[in-house]
Amino acid sequence: MEIPFAASERSTLGIEWELALVDQDSGDLRQVAQTVLDAVEPPGGGEHPTIRQELLLNTVEVVTGVCRTVREAGEDLQRSIERIRGVTDPLRVELMCAGTHPFAHWGHQKVTDKERYATLIDRTQWWGRQMLIYGVHVHVGIEDRDKVLPISRALLTYFGHLQALSASSPFWGGKDTGYASNRALMFQQLPTAGLPFQFEQWPQLEGYVDDMLKTGVIDVFDEIRWDIRPSPKFGTLEVRVCDGIPSLQELLSVSALIHCLVEHFSRELDAGRELPHLPPWFAQENKWRAARYGMEAILILDHTAEEELVTTHLERVLPMLEPVAADLGCSEELAGIARMVTDGASYERQRAVAARNQGDLGPVVASLVEEMRAGRPVLPQS
Repeated sequence: MEIPFAASERSTLGIEWELALVDQDSGDLRQVAQTVLDAVEPPGGGEHPTIRQELLLNTVEVVTGVCRTVREAGEDLQRSIERIRGVTDPLRVELMCAGTHPFAHWGHQKVTDKERYATLIDRTQWWGRQMLIYGVHVHVGIEDRDKVLPISRALLTYFGHLQALSASSPFWGGKDTGYASNRALMFQQLPTAGLPFQFEQWPQLEGYVDDMLKTGVIDVFDEIRWDIRPSPKFGTLEVRVCDGIPSLQELLSVSALIHCLVEHFSRELDAGRELPHLPPWFAQENKWRAARYGMEAILILDHTAEEELVTTHLERVLPMLEPVAADLGCSEELAGIARMVTDGASYERQRAVAARNQGDLGPVVASLVEEMRAGRPVLPQS
């Protein structure tokens, strides 16, 4: 089968941000997504252009339009959040984002009444019901279909960096899992989720999709839930690696890093240079290391098995990307990655708050709510 790839302007940007709805008093999840969606429904009916439903009724997703800069995307997201707060504030509901809710129980959550979600749960059963997780998806426009798969393979060399920076799910069901990102390993249990196959040519992808459709594994392309995947209908490469990110400032920094990496690799292809790659077994190991150790992960950098601490490697990568960031208008946002390296990731802040409160996870939720309100990390006081 042929999979057409939509025309898209090079290095345009779109961001999808999944947000949890939590009770202002208890910190537990509230099943009020439909109330929010009904309140923001356009006058003529139908789906709101930037506020969307998700699998569970404790979640709403805010999405941007097609943006040229990370800053523009941030302004777009902020407008949607303000619109949602106009509905949720009177309900005593707060917005929160992390890869998982620290203590909510998956069995208490309600699934959105929509056929595609019912089909997913029917097929995946226990694992599908377990998907009490939140993530961030970043789309970057690719002007030439032949660039999509090479850039996708090259991005796998930075998979662990993105996972570590965004890791925000150390807790599951009220327990510390010992992982920086429990979400990463939870989500890959779904069929067609996890690391992508490293196809070299577009017809190989088309053959794979054809096989999946014929055997009933998927009904539409979007049911391929890889951590990095082409999005043919938008003409983008979609990076779905990241845990839910608690603050707009961090979200924009990580988005800037993705934006710059994609454009960097695109320029390398234009110059006729070979892009970096990792054997699948190294990519798989890096995913586990980043999920387990977060910012303390020692990652495999290339096919020769060179290794380095993720934070040390980022210190060398950022200067390389600075000219690209200047051209894309995201220098300030990319510089935020250095602050994240210095100040630490969300999972570290969450554990620090829990430790200060003798393991009580209520204050952890409160800290995540505070960060969403502030739009920036709130560093725990010693």
